[in-house]
Amino acid sequence: MGNRKIAVLIDSENTPHSKLNLIIEELSSFGQIIVKRAYGDFSAEQLKNWKQPLNELAIQAKQQFAYTSGKNSTDSLMIIDAMDLLYSQRFDAFALISSDSDFTSLATRLRESEIHVIGVGKAMTPTSFKNACDDFVAIENLNADVDLEEVQSSTTQDAERELWRLMHQAWQNYRDESGWAKLGEIGKYLKRLKPDFDPRNYGLKKLSDFFDKYPTRYRIRNTKRSGMEFQFITKASKQK
Repeated sequence: MGNRKIAVLIDSENTPHSKLNLIIEELSSFGQIIVKRAYGDFSAEQLKNWKQPLNELAIQAKQQFAYTSGKNSTDSLMIIDAMDLLYSQRFDAFALISSDSDFTSLATRLRESEIHVIGVGKAMTPTSFKNACDDFVAIENLNADVDLEEVQSSTTQDAERELWRLMHQAWQNYRDESGWAKLGEIGKYLKRLKPDFDPRNYGLKKLSDFFDKYPTRYRIRNTKRSGMEFQFITKASKQK
């Protein structure tokens, strides 16, 4: 995952400038960021505070004046740029920073070209855009001092129940004859079904914390093979 060459495209009108540094830090874990561009009418009052973070993070500002009131010409410029970058064949991942469902078609088009798409937006971003991405990161989770208990308290019981259903389904698909399934495969399966899946949504730092938190449901074990460490899970009733 860390070897990808990434183009980062930011919809400034739908992104909080105060989170830019944390967004860039998060995206750096996916690979090497080659291009960083932010799109918007930076002469507008609502984007007046963008200059400093753009300069500090060496993000190129792509100015787009609004031609007509009520029309978003910024989206069009960002989409055109994305296609130009795609055809350059220099990148194997794109990060689309927006909470706007208008970029759903762009994300879908990039994936059709076998490009890995990372979406970053607010938790309330429309599901259509989230599911069009390979990975989706909620901006609310990008807090250097995030209160994990507070995040967990905001998680609905229905969402957690649905997650356990998917985990059980994943475990059934990937378990071996002895009932153990590799945790890495479980995580990949969850991301394929729910690109916005993130343990931080549930007040946890990583997927394995979920099983440590609920030992009566599943057991977890660490195993070393060829010098590498792997984690496996099984239903608690099957622990031997």
